[in-house]
Amino acid sequence: MLLPMDYSNKYNDLKWAISLHRNMLQIIGLWPQQTEDQQDKFFLTFRMLLNVFIITSIVTVPALVQLMKVWGDMLQIIDNLQYTLPFLVIELKIFVIWYKRRVLSLLINMIIKDWLKVKIDQERNVMLKNARITRLLIKSGIFISVFAGLSRISSTFFRQYFEHMRNLTNPEGSFPIPTYYWFDVTSSPKYELIYLAQIIGMIAGGLTYVAVDNFLGLLILHVCGQMENLHLRLMNLRKDPKFRTVLKYNIKEHIRLIRSVEAIDSTFNLLLLAMIGFFSILFSLHGFLIINAVNRDSNLSITQLAFYISAGVTVLMNTCLYCAAGELLVIQNEKIHSATWECIWYILEPKATRNLILIMLCAKKPLNITAGKIFPMTMSTYCNLLKTSAGYMSMLLALRN
Repeated sequence: MLLPMDYSNKYNDLKWAISLHRNMLQIIGLWPQQTEDQQDKFFLTFRMLLNVFIITSIVTVPALVQLMKVWGDMLQIIDNLQYTLPFLVIELKIFVIWYKRRVLSLLINMIIKDWLKVKIDQERNVMLKNARITRLLIKSGIFISVFAGLSRISSTFFRQYFEHMRNLTNPEGSFPIPTYYWFDVTSSPKYELIYLAQIIGMIAGGLTYVAVDNFLGLLILHVCGQMENLHLRLMNLRKDPKFRTVLKYNIKEHIRLIRSVEAIDSTFNLLLLAMIGFFSILFSLHGFLIINAVNRDSNLSITQLAFYISAGVTVLMNTCLYCAAGELLVIQNEKIHSATWECIWYILEPKATRNLILIMLCAKKPLNITAGKIFPMTMSTYCNLLKTSAGYMSMLLALRN
């Protein structure tokens, strides 16, 4: 028994599996499932536009202006990029989800149908196992976001331990995000209002970042669960008296899953390419600061050094999760290919054997999500990414020396 819930009600399973993802995306106006209620559509669009306005005007644009102001000082540039880059990626995530909402709505409908259709306990347990993983990931993401936000807010009160960047618009005070504003923010209540606005911007940005990442994880792991169930059915296919009927159903199911993966890849491949670039840059910069602090006399305090190490580890874990999800998809596809060979095809009728070729041919082709349709998201890609980032670190250290 995986979860203490009513097993007789499949709607409870569906609600439990997607409720966290739906609620988070609805808060920021990015839940892609279509609704006929015009009032709901209006409020969904309003929340999305409000989210974009807060993130863009309060954080992203002022942080980019700050970046131009401090250009030439490597330490301050790195400090700025560790906040500017994530918010630029968040803007891209909002655009991708909103622009591809019709395709994503079809994928959500697929998930709903899969949960509501009749299935045996073994298949249901596989789906619950993957749903439990996605719920754990989204809770972990919320915890890390809250912890990071509290760290930034507390750093404004203990600047001597955390900060080594000047605030260009308010030298006396400090904001959670290093930014530059075109007006004087030193007087009250302007300073307090901007401070509060930045906190709201961090909450909106963190919620968007975690919600979109875990929504992609929900889609991939659901498809992986369906492919695992398909593998189970293929393994038991030779025992089924209705061999041809069941095989026909499994072939249609396999084609449906392949098209789902293609839809996910076409939706998120550019976003994944941007994320890979973001992870590489940020990991390289954090690694440069850490190595530079260890090898020579540095102005970084122990607290600052610990902050960069924790940020680097978080970036590594986030990248690893993306690649691990893609690797799992490849493994499940290979298992389907193996299951068709393990079926006792050599004792079947020739017509039935020929039908197995369809699954063999489809499963033979690697099935994965890609970064910009350039390279697949697998653990091999992750290892290559670490090597490339280490090379960038060496280049930065050589330039600094």
